[in-house]
Amino acid sequence: MIKNKIIVISLLFIIAIFIFSLLSCDLSMETQEEEANTIDEEAETEALEEDMGETIETDTEENLEETAAEIEDESFLKNKIAFTSDRDGNSEIYIMNIDGSEQTNITNNPAHDANPDFSPDGTKIAFHSDLDGNFDIFLMNIDGTGVTNLTNNTAVEVLPSFSPDGSKIAFTSDRDGNNEIYIMNMDGSEVTRLTDEPADDLSPVFSPDGTKIAFQSNRDGNDEIYIMNINGSEQTRLTDNPAYDYGPYFSPDGSKIAFQSNRDGNDEIYTMNTDGSAQTNLTNSNAGEGAPTFSRDGAKIAFLSNNDNNYEIYIMNADGSGQFNLTNNIGEDNEPTFSPYERIPDDGEISKVIPEDKIVFASDRDENYEIYIMNPDGTGQIRLTRSGGGEANPVLSPDGLKIIFLSSRDGNYEIYMMNSDGSGQTRITNNSAEDYYLSFSPDGSKIVFTSNRDGNYEIYMMNSDGSEQT
Repeated sequence: MIKNKIIVISLLFIIAIFIFSLLSCDLSMETQEEEANTIDEEAETEALEEDMGETIETDTEENLEETAAEIEDESFLKNKIAFTSDRDGNSEIYIMNIDGSEQTNITNNPAHDANPDFSPDGTKIAFHSDLDGNFDIFLMNIDGTGVTNLTNNTAVEVLPSFSPDGSKIAFTSDRDGNNEIYIMNMDGSEVTRLTDEPADDLSPVFSPDGTKIAFQSNRDGNDEIYIMNINGSEQTRLTDNPAYDYGPYFSPDGSKIAFQSNRDGNDEIYTMNTDGSAQTNLTNSNAGEGAPTFSRDGAKIAFLSNNDNNYEIYIMNADGSGQFNLTNNIGEDNEPTFSPYERIPDDGEISKVIPEDKIVFASDRDENYEIYIMNPDGTGQIRLTRSGGGEANPVLSPDGLKIIFLSSRDGNYEIYMMNSDGSGQTRITNNSAEDYYLSFSPDGSKIVFTSNRDGNYEIYMMNSDGSEQT
C-alpha cells in the first residue's frame, strides 16, 4: 500500500517541509542576530579550550602526556566522573572532569559516604551514607546540596543504581535478615524485594534498556555474576568458576558486562557478553583492579587500581589499552561513575545536561530494523531500541534531548518518543491508521507527520507530547 502511494506521500512530505519553512521565517531574523552576537563568544570559547588543552599538556604528570592526545575530543573533556575518596580523613563523594582535573568534595561531612551513581538526566547523585547513624540510600544534587534520605530505616541499605529512565533505584538491603536486591521509586516509595535467597545478593545494576538487572551473589558458594528480569524473575548465573566475580556494569549498548574477578590470582577487570560468553581479562597486571564503569559512549572504562601502591581512579579504552591514573594522590579513591554527556551553552555556564552532536539512524544489522545513535564521525554506534518490531525514521529534537521515531511494535506504525539515550520510550499516537514521515518544528514544540487516518494520506500536526493532533 505504501509503495503504491509513494509519489503522493513524497509530495505531502515536501508540503510539510514547506509549512515548517514558513514557521521558521519569523524566527530567521532573530536567529541571524543571535548568531552574529555569538561569533565573539565562540571565538573566546575556542581560545579557552585551546588554553585548556595546553594546561593538560604542561601541568599533568609525565605519565599523562601521551594520553592528552587521546582526550582532545571536546565531548570527552566535558564529561564528569563521580567517585569515593578518603583523602580528607573519611569517605566522601567527589566529582572531577574526565581528565582528572577540578577534583571537588561535594559531601564534606563526618559520615561515610560512598558508591555514587548519576541520575540519567545528570542532575542528581544517589549514594549510600551513615549520615543518620546507619547506612541508608541518599539522593542529592550534583553540587552536593539537597541531601535527602530515601530509605530511612534501621537496616543497612547500600549500593544504589538508577534505572535508565531515572524513575527507579535498585539497591541492596538486609532489612529482611540478609542482603537482598530491592527496587524503589526515585523518591523512596514503593520498596519491593526482588531476590529471596539465604545468600548475599549485592551490587545491582540496570541494563540500558531497563529490562534486566545484573548483580552478584554467593548463593552457589562463592560470588558470581547473575542476571534477572526487573521483576526478579528468571535469575540466571552468568559466571561459573571457583574465583570471586563481582561488581557488574553494563556497556551502553547492552552487549557487554564489565566486572571484577580474581580468577587469575589477583583482582582484574573483565568483560563478557550478556549471556556469559567471551569472558576476557582487560587489565592483565599484577595490581589489584576493580569497580569498572563504562563511559556513556562505551569508548572508555573507569576503574580503581593500586598499581601506584594505593587505590586511584584510572581510565582506559574499552579494549583495555591506554590505562592511566586520573586522581594520583595519597588517599584511596574508589567507585568511579560517569555523568551523562554535557555541552557548555553559549553563556559558558553548564546549566543543562544535553547530548553532544549525534546522528540517529535505523539499521537492520541485528536482523530487524532498530534505532541507533552515533557520533558524526561514525564512532560510538549504540543501539537504542530492542522492541522486535520495525523501527524507522528517527529524528532528534532541536535541543538533542529527545528522539521521535516510527515503530510497528504494537501492530501498526505509530509515532513514539524516547530520550536520546534510549530510555523512556513512549507511544504518542494511538490509532488504527499508519503514521509516517515525521519532523520537529524548529522550536521542538510541534511535530508534523503524514497519516492515512482519514482514508488517504494527509499532513497532520500535534504538540510534542502527542496532544492536539490536527
